[in-house]
Amino acid sequence: MNRKTLVLPAVVGLLAPVLAACGSTAGGAGGEGAIVVGTTDQIVASEENPAPLDPAIGYEAGVWNILRQTVQTLTAVPNGGGEPVPEAARSCTFTDTANESYRCTLRAGLTFADGTPVTAEDVKHSIQRVIDIDSDSGPVGLLANIDMVETKGDDQVIFHLNAPDATFPYKLATPAAGIVPKAQYPAKEARTGFQVNGSGPYTMNPQVEDGRVVRIAFTRNPSYKGELKVLNDKVEMDLFPDAEAMGKALDEKKIHMMTRAMSPEQAHDMLVEPKEGIELTEMPGLAISYLGFDTKDPVVDKPVRQAMAQIIDRGEIAGKVYGTTAEPLYSLIPTSIAGHTNAFFNKYGEPSTAKAREILRDAGTETPVKFTLHYTNDHYGSATAEEFKAIQQQLNSSGLFEVSVEGKEWSKYRPEQKRGDYAAYGMGWFPDFPDPDNYTAPFLDENNFLNSPYRSREAQKVLIPQSRRQADRAAAAATYEKLQDIVATDVPVLPIWQGKQYVASRDGIAGVERSVSATSELQLWELSRPGV
Repeated sequence: MNRKTLVLPAVVGLLAPVLAACGSTAGGAGGEGAIVVGTTDQIVASEENPAPLDPAIGYEAGVWNILRQTVQTLTAVPNGGGEPVPEAARSCTFTDTANESYRCTLRAGLTFADGTPVTAEDVKHSIQRVIDIDSDSGPVGLLANIDMVETKGDDQVIFHLNAPDATFPYKLATPAAGIVPKAQYPAKEARTGFQVNGSGPYTMNPQVEDGRVVRIAFTRNPSYKGELKVLNDKVEMDLFPDAEAMGKALDEKKIHMMTRAMSPEQAHDMLVEPKEGIELTEMPGLAISYLGFDTKDPVVDKPVRQAMAQIIDRGEIAGKVYGTTAEPLYSLIPTSIAGHTNAFFNKYGEPSTAKAREILRDAGTETPVKFTLHYTNDHYGSATAEEFKAIQQQLNSSGLFEVSVEGKEWSKYRPEQKRGDYAAYGMGWFPDFPDPDNYTAPFLDENNFLNSPYRSREAQKVLIPQSRRQADRAAAAATYEKLQDIVATDVPVLPIWQGKQYVASRDGIAGVERSVSATSELQLWELSRPGV
């Protein structure tokens, strides 16, 4: 039977293509009754990052896909979106009208997988160590608004915030706030290695070769207590070097499902000519692709960035490179998130070399402007190189630029990008939670994800705090419109496209359409094999 399924929940994200690892397909699909899921993620320990799976360190979609299965958070965003609900907690609420104090009470009898009780002190320790370790590549920015964590007895945790933040329950639902046992995770330093211990729906057993994970066995945690209904006993995750190898494994029935990241060609081929026994599930996307800049580097000063925004043809890139898997994006906030405006299109209109030339001429900029545009060649899928060649061609064909492109593997690329080694570079963003705050603050706030030197006092001191005071998120739309206009004017980042997600699975696997969260993460507990 060949089928294509279109899933349209309120908000469902793109499964991020992340750095590939060596595939392991020993045993084939269905070994010992496990559901086998393929991915092109890479989990690698290196000298610069010896602790890739520590919640205080790991801040990539592939890492969070592992943490989601193994650690609990106090709250969780329901599948399909909506306001967070209690998960490890039995109740959570703001205790003041200013949204500055947030109290959670743990479920009774909550334990880690080894049977050790989960206490309020474990929660405090888990949160505080993220803040204290303060990893420059970690998710500490999500918790930066916490002034103090207080405990009352064994089951109550109170978070005192520095400023009102209606999005705080969403942040507690991310793996950044994952609860880990105090006895096993040091307070001031990262826990090295590949093991994760928690109270989540699964325990995990990684298979490691040459410092990288090649397979993970997730086994149902019998001690788990929470809102999730676990529909299987075991899921194995195989990590492949690329989408082609992963697709071959699906065809040969060595895996049941392939997720992150199918290539645009694979998705197109399955749409045009479905394969017998394989179902293709299509989902709207919340992931975005963009260019980032070292705004202190004079070679990419504001007029140069504006000229790039005026020249780049997003529609051509999305259509020719990604086909049906992407669409042009004219804001940091994607079209499927409330508050989106086409800020860049409103300011620049259609691509125009003449208008770009005028911008550079008025600024007294000598042309052609010369710099290298950097990208990672193994983190965002096989089409990335083609995308950056297309951007290079568009810029250089204008006669206003002389841009070269350079690809590098993610393990080197990300540290160099954070150090400020690149004047211009490509990145992707996969949301921590489905709210416009998570598409603005991580790029514009002082402690931003990119370690960018860009500063906007209006954004940081006025608009971001103002938006977080709005408990009714729809009421913050006018504030987010101003933030998007600032980005379009200053161009500290330049959005290119937003993506869709395609997941392919073999017949006999149920729950595929629910196995992706609103924030682009795998929910392996939703998968099952009816009748097995």
